[in-house]
Amino acid sequence: MNMHRTSADFGLHLAEYPWDKLGPYRDCAAAHPDGVCDLSIGTPVDATPQVIQEALAAGADSHGYPTTAGTLQLRAAIAGWYAQWHGIELDPATQVLPTVGSKELVAWLPTLLGLRQMGLKVAAPTAAYPSYEMGAVIAGVECVRLDVRDIAAGASLEGIGLLWINSPGNPTGEVLPAELLARVVQRARRAGVVVASDECYGLLNWESEEPAPSVLSALNGDYTGVLSVYSMSKQSNLAGYRAAFAAGDAELIAELTNSRKHAGMIVPGPIQTAMVAGLQDTSHVLAQKEVYRARRNTLYPAVEAFGLRIDHSSAGLYLWATAGEDCWITMGRLSELGIIAGPGEFYGAGGSQHVRIALTATDERILAAATRLRDAARS
Repeated sequence: MNMHRTSADFGLHLAEYPWDKLGPYRDCAAAHPDGVCDLSIGTPVDATPQVIQEALAAGADSHGYPTTAGTLQLRAAIAGWYAQWHGIELDPATQVLPTVGSKELVAWLPTLLGLRQMGLKVAAPTAAYPSYEMGAVIAGVECVRLDVRDIAAGASLEGIGLLWINSPGNPTGEVLPAELLARVVQRARRAGVVVASDECYGLLNWESEEPAPSVLSALNGDYTGVLSVYSMSKQSNLAGYRAAFAAGDAELIAELTNSRKHAGMIVPGPIQTAMVAGLQDTSHVLAQKEVYRARRNTLYPAVEAFGLRIDHSSAGLYLWATAGEDCWITMGRLSELGIIAGPGEFYGAGGSQHVRIALTATDERILAAATRLRDAARS
């Protein structure tokens, strides 16, 4: 053993987890006499639906190893979910795969696709969920930022192996039209690039009763080189269950399934049982959407009254807001009101003048935040 090497030399030495930087703003907000309104992170606060809790309990006797590919019932339920919400026909035996939450898949997909061995990069949106870039870091490859409209217009994809698109977007809440998604896939296919579409907010579309388009719904049944990624965390309050799935290209699904078998990336058996119940029940999804709609209707005009412009935000669980100033200045102004938001800088340079304000707080805290914003605007 090399005696000059110490334990400090080991590890990935990743950057500080970004949310840990909010300490001073949380301290400031905590001083508010009416308490903190934490609108920073999109974690559900409402109860997991009873139908899912009961299914979890019913599946508790899970003494054998679960399958990486998922039970027959789960694969059928995932395919049925795509058919019901998006009108997409998938083969449950070959075109779907459950994952241990969607963040796990996002972070490990560049590694599982072998991008480092191929000398290829990851591309992600200009303002995007940080885990796209972190997945590239973990894989030891570069991440570049590309706007989907630039790609559709002819921007080069040279050297890219994996292109992340995100609709509805986090943090922006922008919904990309199916025609644009189809053009981006066409360009990516010509360049030999895998497209992964993160769609976990797809059912929370505020400007239409229809879901936001899935990339798969734009492709006329040809899913070559394309994966749709979805999480049940938002639609079913299942963040603590780590319940998600991918669907699309059968060859990619087969390769990922095999690699995940070797790595032990398996959704626990009771969670698989619970997922089936959640995917087959639509009533709780529609009910939860109305809860979020009411919170959005309370918060949206108050944010505008405070002087912030809300961009996009037509779907999902966030208001993407700006005062035309550095995001940390806005963060400071909000924290003085006892409100914590998410600094846009966390999502890339494109968000440096925005803050992300989450709808994932109780009705009481949403109302309190809205009242403080309106009172501040009047003072």
